[in-house]
Amino acid sequence: MDQLKIEKVELFKVPPRWLFVKITTKCGIVGWGEPVVEGKADTVAACIKELEHYLIGRTANNIEDIWQVLYRGGFYRGGPILMSALSGIDQALWDIKGKFLNVPVYELLGGTVRQKMKMYCWIGGDNPDVVLEQAHAKVKQGYTAVKMNATGAMDWVSSLKDIKKVATNIKLLREEFGYNLDIGLDFHGRVHKPMVKRLIDELEPYEPMFIEEPVLSENNDALKHIYAYTSIPIATGERMFSRWDFKGILHEGIVDIIQPDLSHAGGISEVRRIATMAEAYDIAIAPHCPLGPISLASALHLDFASSNAIIQESSLGIHYNKGYDILDYVLNPEVLKVKKGCIELLTKPGLGIEINEDKLKEGQKIGHNWTNPIWRNTDGNFAEW
Repeated sequence: MDQLKIEKVELFKVPPRWLFVKITTKCGIVGWGEPVVEGKADTVAACIKELEHYLIGRTANNIEDIWQVLYRGGFYRGGPILMSALSGIDQALWDIKGKFLNVPVYELLGGTVRQKMKMYCWIGGDNPDVVLEQAHAKVKQGYTAVKMNATGAMDWVSSLKDIKKVATNIKLLREEFGYNLDIGLDFHGRVHKPMVKRLIDELEPYEPMFIEEPVLSENNDALKHIYAYTSIPIATGERMFSRWDFKGILHEGIVDIIQPDLSHAGGISEVRRIATMAEAYDIAIAPHCPLGPISLASALHLDFASSNAIIQESSLGIHYNKGYDILDYVLNPEVLKVKKGCIELLTKPGLGIEINEDKLKEGQKIGHNWTNPIWRNTDGNFAEW
């Protein structure tokens, strides 16, 4: 496989908050990946530069061995930076292999279990003024499901007034759309354990599709109490980075839907393993994806080949991608079009999307320094965003 020898690794930091990696082989086949931690793009880029010497001269065909070396080759393993760097590299290698063999990546994962994937997109949930407007916009774009934040900033124990406000947004959507719109609620790790059950009490009458990250992943031991308290499906996992992070909650049966991110949890290779682990526990997977086109395409290939994948997040047209949207960097945007709530099979070889490198180079000149907001409660104490 000398023709697939890796010759060059290039990085593109582009707006609104993305980092792309391009891997070029001796025969000219190129693979694209999306390795980034939101707010830590430069740190992940530095990690890829440190890993580059493991890649140059290797055959891109040996995806699994490269994954094992990048993960196990250093004494310290795991965590958001290393696993995100590894994720983007892994995506690019699958892209190369699919192009070389002239098949979509899902064919290399065993073939399809479905012909289309149900999608959802995020809408603002912090402010009721925009909820209906944004939900109508998403329905007009073809979505049949949305997700929104359940709360704004929350104290460790909030006032009854703040608690009562939490259900306002989902109530508005239920009154407007009935049950024709599926609604996921993201607690976003903003809520501390003392508040979760009280908030669930307020939300249960409006029957959300799931509650996401009811507590931060470092507090997953609290899920056993939350899981037993409600019939609403519990989802978590966007801040978990490998099968070793997931195995505890899977074994304990304290989650219904896991949400690994294809740009954070070791790429296609590792999330495929996580998905099959979850299937053995009768637990669904709904990959997290608030990022760009390569991350989304990678997630879709995983979905197309995973029987327990139930719904896929995307940031197509999301409000914070100001000036640059997912499709701006794609030469064949039609393949990511949402039709009747779904994206159909990607049929081109590799990841199935063609990157507009001219647009990418324009974006690289602008770059970005995106960081998430820092919130404080009214008393000045730090609040989770």
